[in-house]
Amino acid sequence: MAMARLFVALSIPDAVREALSTLQNGVDGARWRPLENFHITLAFIGEADRHQFNDAIDALSQIEAPAFDLALAGAGAFGERKPRALWAGVKNEPGLAHLQHKVETGLRRAGFELEARKFTPHVTLAYLKAARRDDVLRYCAANELFSAAPFCVREFHLYSSRLGGGASHYEIEASYSLSSSK
Repeated sequence: MAMARLFVALSIPDAVREALSTLQNGVDGARWRPLENFHITLAFIGEADRHQFNDAIDALSQIEAPAFDLALAGAGAFGERKPRALWAGVKNEPGLAHLQHKVETGLRRAGFELEARKFTPHVTLAYLKAARRDDVLRYCAANELFSAAPFCVREFHLYSSRLGGGASHYEIEASYSLSSSK
């Protein structure tokens, strides 16, 4: 295995992907993400060689956390003055924050240097190149009340990302079960 870009994320069920797809319109200059790329990132590892790949798999396999219900709600944009991405939000869920903290702590203990920014759970809907700020503000206002049916999160995944023509291709490299609390 050559170097791979790795990240840890939650997958999104098909019904929720379909609901998210209804948000993918109305902004010129948006590069809408393919539905199969929808996920909620817990930690971005970045470029890793085979040794680091195995370290990540080992670190993540040690994580124990309970399953939880998650619901997506709202929509917005990253980049105040120069919007760079559109996203769907995630309702506050202590189980998600708990899992994300455990993932981050486990990876740091295994020697990974992760970004220090605050965890803001979201699903990226589009990347913006030349979108007008007014269009983005209108989009956010029109979609701020978006919500999708809750779903049970029973596992998380280690993904690899390969850049291809157009959108990146994501592949699940390993999956980790959460304990059933129900």
